[in-house]
Amino acid sequence: MKRKIGDSELVLNPDGSVYHLNLKPENIARDIITVGDPKRVDRIAKHFEIVEFETQKREFHTVTGYYNGHRLTVISTGIGPDNIDIVLNELDALVNIDLQNRVEKEVHTSLNIVRIGTSGSLHAGIPVDSFVLGQYGLGLDGLLHYYDSEHVRNLAMEDAFIEQTQWNRDAARPYFVENSKELESKLEGENVFKGITATAGGFYGPQGRVLRIPLADPEMNPKMDKFHYNGMRITNFEMETAAIYGLSKLLGHHACSMNAIIANRESLTFTKDPYKVIDALIVYVLNKLTA
Repeated sequence: MKRKIGDSELVLNPDGSVYHLNLKPENIARDIITVGDPKRVDRIAKHFEIVEFETQKREFHTVTGYYNGHRLTVISTGIGPDNIDIVLNELDALVNIDLQNRVEKEVHTSLNIVRIGTSGSLHAGIPVDSFVLGQYGLGLDGLLHYYDSEHVRNLAMEDAFIEQTQWNRDAARPYFVENSKELESKLEGENVFKGITATAGGFYGPQGRVLRIPLADPEMNPKMDKFHYNGMRITNFEMETAAIYGLSKLLGHHACSMNAIIANRESLTFTKDPYKVIDALIVYVLNKLTA
């Protein structure tokens, strides 16, 4: 007999929708685009030929519609791995849990999850206004350690990173999770950079920024710049990718992250028009995903 999921474990709204996202199973497509900013949902949805559903609760704004005749859902996650924990678990619940009877379904559904984000690159060779596809997510946030996750992580990469960077023992153990190669083959392009996307648990200290509080490890970013493993290096820093990759792998979904580079941390440059590069990435992903 299947385990029944308690009311306090999977919280539902009075109308039967999942608690935070305010969604029911019929409201989402199998191909899902995630963005951080709720306003960016409209920047994507304006390209849809048809919008069939829209809702918003807190920072979670969702639109489902059609692009090139292909059904898509775009949802805003808000910022950070903590929000990704909510979004990925509730999206999975919509397709893999019988919400009425509160039991796991016999047959699992795999979602295709593509993140469209903004990011800062760590190398001068990856300039502002370029695109980066994350082959691996490097989690510096610790989220995945709350789950039984060793089987989806690259432990050898973790050990190499800890050794090469002399990682602070007081910090969470870094984790590496690979993207979906199926989605990567759809989204890659001639002018798209590839590498490791690092995911931080914050914007300031966790990404090496200093305002008024000294850093525990002022050399963290330079050491990360030098990290290499089997020809791969860390290309960019943001706050969601590794959590998306880790939870997607654990739940049986496909995930790939595409970032518009709006800042270069090495050259200290920032794009002159962030909306232009973001809109270009949106169109690129929509066309690749529905090709």
